[in-house]
Amino acid sequence: MELRPGLHRISAPLGERFVALYLFVGSDAALLVDTGVRESITETLLPYLDAAGIDRRLVRWAVNTHCDFDHTGGNGALRAALPDVKIMAHRLDQGLTEDIERLIDERYGEFRASDGFDDPPETTAYLRSVTDLVPLDVALEGGEEFDLGGRSVRILHVPGHSPGHIAVFDPGNRAVAIGDATLGTTVPFADGRPAFPPTYRDVDPYLSSIETFRALDADLVLTAHYPVYEGAAAAAFLDESAEYTRTIDAVLRRALIGARGPRTTLELVRAAGAALGPWGPGALDYSVFPVTGNLERLRDRGEIVQATDAGGRRRWAVAT
Repeated sequence: MELRPGLHRISAPLGERFVALYLFVGSDAALLVDTGVRESITETLLPYLDAAGIDRRLVRWAVNTHCDFDHTGGNGALRAALPDVKIMAHRLDQGLTEDIERLIDERYGEFRASDGFDDPPETTAYLRSVTDLVPLDVALEGGEEFDLGGRSVRILHVPGHSPGHIAVFDPGNRAVAIGDATLGTTVPFADGRPAFPPTYRDVDPYLSSIETFRALDADLVLTAHYPVYEGAAAAAFLDESAEYTRTIDAVLRRALIGARGPRTTLELVRAAGAALGPWGPGALDYSVFPVTGNLERLRDRGEIVQATDAGGRRRWAVAT
């Protein structure tokens, strides 16, 4: 769908969800934002280009907003179909964008030893089956501009969900493609039902990135897994994303004050339950991502203390 002149949203199936790719098209070149998974390229993007009458050779650059498999998994298929395309991501996410085993171990397995949380084996098998990673052509820093012919777009470094998360700003359309840089209060299924928690990781960078988006005065906020947000709805989405971090702070303070002794991260998540969001037990555990970020910030502020028990699990308690 062409949202505005030269700005296309291309929605690809992702199980019960979807992933939206974005294509910025000028007279001389086009830049693709994210590649989804393998089938996002072969079954959605390439047919879309042909149906829209966009010459495949016009796609000169592809930017991964961050390292997650549903944003990079189509890199190999894209390179196979368009050998001259330059695939790019931020240097801080580069290693995990190029190596599926590092992505599994370091990102999705971050809490395996310290907190007892990991993806189930079937999830790991699925992401391996739909992901083709390849070496990047260019490592970005943020601030780069790409001349598409008659218009240009700019790369923004917006960490929080991942250290190297980036967004693409289209000043001519007052639009910004943000990937997963801002995540509202729940990630939805395709039909709008709550799927799982907003998995930001580092709170202060996440909030700073939201302020970056506010400062752009963008009229169109384009995410990977949510509806198109325009005008007042775009501002409201940014506001509710910031407010959710404050909600988690309040939930954790109550849980820790009421606890009898130190608690593990998952104990805090499961005790909070519906106060964190409307997800079932399996999905709720993914709150370990944002909850850890908030716990670490409360620790750094001196409000709580962190220790490690005999089993290697992190435990948290109110500072005395």
